[in-house]
Amino acid sequence: MPPTTPPGGRPRTGGWAAGAGWGRALIAVASVAVLLCTGYAWNTMSDLQTRITQLGGLDLGGAADGAVDILLVGTDSRTDAKGNPLSPEELKLLRSGDEVATNTDTILLIRIPDDGSSATAISIPRDSYVDVPGIGMSKINAAYGTTRESVRARAVGEGKSEGEAESEGTLAGRKALVDTVANLTGVQVDHYAEVGLLGFVLLTNAAGGIDVCLNEAVRDPFTGARFRAGRQTLDGPKALSFVRQRHGLPRGDLDRITRQQAFMASLTQKIISANTLTDPGKLSELQNAVSRSVIIDDDWDIIRFAEQLKDLSGGRVKFATIPIVTEQGWSEDGQQSVVEVDPREVQAFTGDLLAPKESQGIQRGDYTVDVVNAGTIDGLASNVANILTNKGFRIGATSSGKADTKDSIVYAKDESDAARLLAKDLGGARVVADPTLADDQLKVVLTNTYAGPGSISDTGDQTDNTPASERVGNKRPPITAGNQGPMCVN
Repeated sequence: MPPTTPPGGRPRTGGWAAGAGWGRALIAVASVAVLLCTGYAWNTMSDLQTRITQLGGLDLGGAADGAVDILLVGTDSRTDAKGNPLSPEELKLLRSGDEVATNTDTILLIRIPDDGSSATAISIPRDSYVDVPGIGMSKINAAYGTTRESVRARAVGEGKSEGEAESEGTLAGRKALVDTVANLTGVQVDHYAEVGLLGFVLLTNAAGGIDVCLNEAVRDPFTGARFRAGRQTLDGPKALSFVRQRHGLPRGDLDRITRQQAFMASLTQKIISANTLTDPGKLSELQNAVSRSVIIDDDWDIIRFAEQLKDLSGGRVKFATIPIVTEQGWSEDGQQSVVEVDPREVQAFTGDLLAPKESQGIQRGDYTVDVVNAGTIDGLASNVANILTNKGFRIGATSSGKADTKDSIVYAKDESDAARLLAKDLGGARVVADPTLADDQLKVVLTNTYAGPGSISDTGDQTDNTPASERVGNKRPPITAGNQGPMCVN
């Protein structure tokens, strides 16, 4: 857990010890994150483009990197996307207080290649200590609010109206956050989306509730989280409490981010299911949730974007968190606890994670892999399946079976480049031809001698940059929307 006293013994203020109010914003972004990752449903919503709130002046895009990079920001707002105050009933539903807040406590960078495959969502902890243009070293969630207030106050001092000053400040705050994220990650932002926390509850309810799974029972008076261990289905308000909680969790805010990612993966699975996408009533509710709670930049043709995503499947949506040096850092003045990050490590992380996963013209996403556990190590097939999903393969069946050899084997219709690439991804495996398999089908048979990615001995660095503490070899499979059922979390 983070320290309660900074270097020098001065009492701690703000940061991790602050009230839980900021936490409500964290998961609001799930609404737009999921809809962006499953946007092909939008092609049935012809009027969404005109109903959604749009903003100008951000000067985004321009990078020729073959992908759409979206900055998703969750705000702890007491208004909807149109600026209308939430009703007392809605505030009560959200367990929101009356205080006015402009926090951006959820920051998520999503990359979707132009071919609509392998969406990657990267979380940036709110307390990451970074260089903010015009401010200097600061928590990243202050980039928006501090810049906004500074510009607003200056505009008022210059004699501008409150409305003009507010608009100038808000635009400057958004630009500062975009620039800060770009400088930290090395990724140029193409589009911006801002979400109020109301959208999260509306979307969860529209989907008919979302399944989650907890390792242990929890009770947190700060957020109202009170849940039993195991799998359960949550409605909007309960889900809000589920993802807000950080008190009492082993890794505090980092465990809270893991909950957010696991929840979004489960929500993605639910929304892309046939029962949701073919139900006009549910689609209408999803549309209303977005139009009431989402703001996007005005250079975004979301209908065209939805068409790009028509082939996206749940297994091609994965989640990650930027690497951190320590969550127990302190600001330069010793007054705030912060999450220390190394921009060079972050840029190396995003560069590798977001790079197209292909070799010799082979696209992993064109192949379905069946994974067979032919040994006695529990969970081996699921672990390796999650790793392969993270690399971009489609996963077919995972099962248990027998093998006539102690070696792990990749089966394919013939000894193709795709089979050799899969064998290389597994740390080296023998390739065997099986003419009964389809051209786009591969099969992996794993034995107890398997020591590649996803094995029980796999605790080192991973090419997909999942932290060692979250490796499948340490009983923490990577989070993707292709997991079979909700991932159990703290």
